[in-house]
Amino acid sequence: MGKHRKHTKLTIKNNGNFALNEIAILGSNCAVISDFVKNITQNLKISAKIAFLDASHNEEETVPIFDAFTFNHSGKLAKQSSTKINRYNDKIRFSKYDFLFINGNHYRGEQQILILDNEKEASVLKRIDQLDNVQFVVKLNDDSQYFDLMLKRYPHLRNLNCYSISDINKISNHIEKIIQQKIPKIQGLILAGGKSIRMGKDKGLLAYYGKSQRDFAMEMLEKLNFKTFLSVRKEQKIKNIATIEDTFLGLGPFGAICSAFQHDPNSAWLVLATDLPFVDEKIIQQLLQKRDPSKIATAIKGKDKQFPEPLITIWEPKAYPIMLNYLSQGISCPRKVLINSDIEIVEIDDSYITNVNTPEDFELVKKKLNG
Repeated sequence: MGKHRKHTKLTIKNNGNFALNEIAILGSNCAVISDFVKNITQNLKISAKIAFLDASHNEEETVPIFDAFTFNHSGKLAKQSSTKINRYNDKIRFSKYDFLFINGNHYRGEQQILILDNEKEASVLKRIDQLDNVQFVVKLNDDSQYFDLMLKRYPHLRNLNCYSISDINKISNHIEKIIQQKIPKIQGLILAGGKSIRMGKDKGLLAYYGKSQRDFAMEMLEKLNFKTFLSVRKEQKIKNIATIEDTFLGLGPFGAICSAFQHDPNSAWLVLATDLPFVDEKIIQQLLQKRDPSKIATAIKGKDKQFPEPLITIWEPKAYPIMLNYLSQGISCPRKVLINSDIEIVEIDDSYITNVNTPEDFELVKKKLNG
């Protein structure tokens, strides 16, 4: 037998036990925890996709003989299926959520909320090892106490924010801050790996503003303090510029975006093509101001255009598994992903979205700019 080869080393996606941003609630019974999650979620003022991981106490539940998906006209889905907890599959399952509440009586979470319930001292001490990253404390009743053995292990708990369980607004505000702390940073991706067959020369090297368009685009995003990369083919020899080589080959812009996510699956990517000379800093600022990280992307669309522009778009990390899903179906069109997904759209005048694909297009745009 030949020597065993290790798998390719890839950048690991940041995650807790189940999701990027998760918090387990411990210290009281399951009914209190469930009501707590419901009350807080209904009171959140920011746009965020929320999920709750719980376990059933009904031991008489039978495993369904088939998976059932029941939709109604409003888009609500009732699902019944046979599924087991799995650390890898569950991270995919919860990747589309911005925040995951966990019933800490059943599962561990990377962060925790501790509910002080005088009747649950034994339960808390049983799970004392799970209180290693408590974010704040909630008193179930006015006379709720900190347990001595708990404070002996974690004396800092007294210094954490402590709320009454009826302080819904204060608790919601605290949860909102935890969600916002995990909003992914943005990096820039300038698409410079096309073969420019119709143009006859590299479109990224065309100059509209006294320098190559790829340099102009990179400088524009770097001016906004984004670390920015050129997306290139392997055979392109570009020095002194940060690049990301295509690892998803032969897939055009779709492959370039997936390659960027493979390079860093924890960042959002602001993708910009080099054949859009009228896209300026003002338009990029509009895109940034309307960014909604709870959706898979925030995209520019011409007011009179039917579809959004995938190459003037902020793609969120949660878009990556969705794109891979489309690829598994033989689909490599980033616009099709946007059209069929939950996205934020920023409308601008169509004239800003002028593609330059031929020498005639280039000359026409140069005249407009000079005029």
